[in-house]
Amino acid sequence: MKLWPVVTGIAIALTLVACKSPTPPPGVQPISGFDASRYLGKWYEIARLENRFERGMEQVTATYGERSDGGVSVLNRGYDPVKKKWNESEGKAYFTGEPTTAALKVSFFGPFYGGYNVIKLDENYQYALVSGPNRDYLWLLARTPTIPDAVKQDYLNTARSLGFKVDQLVWVKQ
Repeated sequence: MKLWPVVTGIAIALTLVACKSPTPPPGVQPISGFDASRYLGKWYEIARLENRFERGMEQVTATYGERSDGGVSVLNRGYDPVKKKWNESEGKAYFTGEPTTAALKVSFFGPFYGGYNVIKLDENYQYALVSGPNRDYLWLLARTPTIPDAVKQDYLNTARSLGFKVDQLVWVKQ
């Protein structure tokens, strides 16, 4: 599979977000007490605030692993039903401060980094709410392709209370 120009929307979106800042939006804090080793593995994109780079993507996943340089490897994958093909992109992420705070910068293209801030995470590392540097970027992730309604409402309430436009979320077909 060719990696260029076959790049997932997440990769492009996060790279462009980098032009602004890898920090979260004002008033939004990355979680503390974060354990990266428990966060590694495969995550399904349950919902996202739409952006032009992910438009129409289905079955979107992100898989995180350890890098030998202390960073985190990132493999984003999604299906484009219009073009009937899978897109994927490999990237790398690094903590912007202490690794116990879930604030990272991620890059898919050279020196350009985008913000990846885990702003809500359950104690079992099964559900995560992730923001970019402003309220235009938000992802709800889970270890499984679907989530219970109670969890969905809890995470939506958190996002809403932080000023994200949850009524504009796109629910990803898995």
